[in-house]
Order: sequence, then C-alpha cells, then structure tokens
Amino acid sequence: MPAGGCTLLSVMPLPILLNTVLGFQLCPSHCLCYESSDLVDCQSRGLVQVPPSVPHGTWLLDLRGNKMTEVRTGSFIGLWSLKVLLMSNNSIQTLQPQSTFQSLSSLQFLERLDLSFNQLRWLPLAFSQSLSSLQELRLDHNLLQHLDSASLSEFENLRKLDLSYNRIRAMDVRAFSSLVRLSLLNLEGNRLNVLKDGLLSRQQSLEVLLLSHNNISVIEPEALAPLRSLTLLGLQGNQMVHIRFKTFMKLQTTTTHLQMSSNPWTCDCELQRVFSKIQHVRRLHVFDYKDIVCHAPAQQAGSSLASLDSQLCIAETASVLVITITVMLAVIGALVKAEHNRKNKQTVSDAESERQEK
Repeated sequence: MPAGGCTLLSVMPLPILLNTVLGFQLCPSHCLCYESSDLVDCQSRGLVQVPPSVPHGTWLLDLRGNKMTEVRTGSFIGLWSLKVLLMSNNSIQTLQPQSTFQSLSSLQFLERLDLSFNQLRWLPLAFSQSLSSLQELRLDHNLLQHLDSASLSEFENLRKLDLSYNRIRAMDVRAFSSLVRLSLLNLEGNRLNVLKDGLLSRQQSLEVLLLSHNNISVIEPEALAPLRSLTLLGLQGNQMVHIRFKTFMKLQTTTTHLQMSSNPWTCDCELQRVFSKIQHVRRLHVFDYKDIVCHAPAQQAGSSLASLDSQLCIAETASVLVITITVMLAVIGALVKAEHNRKNKQTVSDAESERQEK
C-alpha cells in the first residue's frame, strides 16, 4: 500500500475506519440495530438529520419522532436493500428536489414510506421518480393543499395511499391516473367540495375509498362509475343535502358498503325514495342508515330518516291530494259560476228579445 494510503488510514478515527473496512456494518451512534443490522431503530433520538453510516444491508430504517426539518442530499446513498423507511412525527416542511428527492431517488426498492405527521405543504413534481417499487405511502397529517398529477406519476405499484387530514381543496383530475393498482385511497379530513368525473377513471382495483369529513356537497354523475372493485365508500361528515340514485347505480360492484351519516340531509319524499331504492339493491348496503339524521325541514330536524319510514311520501302525497282537490274545486266553482253567468245573460237576452217583439 502506498505510504500516503497508510498515513490516511492512520489518522482516520477508529469508528469511521471500521465502517469503511467492514462496508458500513457498524450501527450508527444513538441507534439500535437488530438482526445483523438489517433493522435500524433511530426512533425518538432527537436527531436533526439522517445519521451517517447506516449499514448497507438495512431493510428497515426507523427515524420516527425526531427533529428533522429536511433530509440532506446523500442521506440514503448506498441503501439499496432498504424496503421500509419511517420518518413520521418529525418537522419536515418541504421535499426539495435538489436535496430530499435526490436522497430518495436511490431507494429504488423501497416498498413503504411513512412521512405522516410532518409539515409538508407541497410535493415536488418529480417526487415519485425512482420510487417505482413503492407499495404504501403515508402522507397523512401534513399541510398539503393541492395534488398535481406529476407528483405521483410513477407510482405504478402503489397499493395504499393515505392523504388524510391535510388541507387539500383541489386535485388535478389526472392526479391518480398512474395509480392503476391502488386498493386503498384515504382522503378523509380534507377540504374537498366536489368528487369530480374522471378523478378515479383508472382505479378499477380500488377497494376502499375514504372521503369522510370533507366539504363534499356534489358527486358528479360518472365519478364512481370506474370503481369495479369498491367494497367500502366513506362519505360521512360532509355537506350533502341530496343524492341521486343514478350516481350509486353506476357502481357495478359485487358488494359495496356505504357510510353516509353526519350530513345535513334535507328529508323529503325524494330523499326517502332514493334511500329506499338503494336499500333494495342487493349489492349496495348503507352501513349507517339508522344514523342518518334530518337537518331540514325544521319539523323533521333531529329525526332519523329510518324512523320516518314512508311518512314523508305519505305527507307529500296528502299535500298533493289536498292541493289537487282544492284546484279541482276552484275549477268546478269557476265553471259553475261561468255557466250561471251564461244562463243569466241568456235569460236577459231572451227577455230583451220578447220585449222588442211586443
């Protein structure tokens, strides 16, 4: 070995020297390693950055509950075996393309990524690049406001996506167009107003769609039509006043459970008929039908729709009948009066004719 090489090795600190010689097999300081360093536990260690010298053979790296605000370039270089990366409960604010993304891009075999309970406001356009093996992505409890199609464009193998409890108001209608294998999509606790046609156009494999606690008041006619495998649709806690039966008839599934309570329903005959029709469709089940409570009109407020049975339609039928009878009586009265006036005029006319003849 050249003299210079010997000098370099002689001045290197022992931990770094051993890591270099052993191929980064030593456990990072402040962390615990299990199963020959395959599992590295750095949870709640007060770390502000990814620790250096994580063993190359690591397949699970737990960084939850630390104080990271960013992930620096090169943090994950060489971790080709990493399959699970947990970074929830930190203070990560942004995923900068020039730093965090370049770090994540080396994780070509990563299958699970947890970034929940951070402070992310947006996702880089190239966020999904080189993460094509990812199967589960948690981004819940962040500050995301918008989803762009490019951010998720290469998640072809993604099966579970959790975006719950963010601040999402709008999504590119093509945001999920690449997620053809998605089986669970959680959008609970956001600020969505409308479920748009085309948003889920390629989600034939989607089994669970959770949309509760948004501001959804409209479900567009074809929004649910592509969902051939849907088993659970959560819509409770939104702003729905009425629904259309045809919207749910578009669901060509074997069995779908619907959750629709805690909406400001206007209970009238039309709404009762819609739910009655849904209840008679064998493949559709309103899981929380007994918990659906009327918000309007005032005389029905607080009553469950189920307790009203067919009263709404009976009352409406009675009202229509009363109105119809009233109108008919008014018409008959008008006809009788008109006939009476005609006869009076005829009598006067006849009397006038007789007088003239005399």
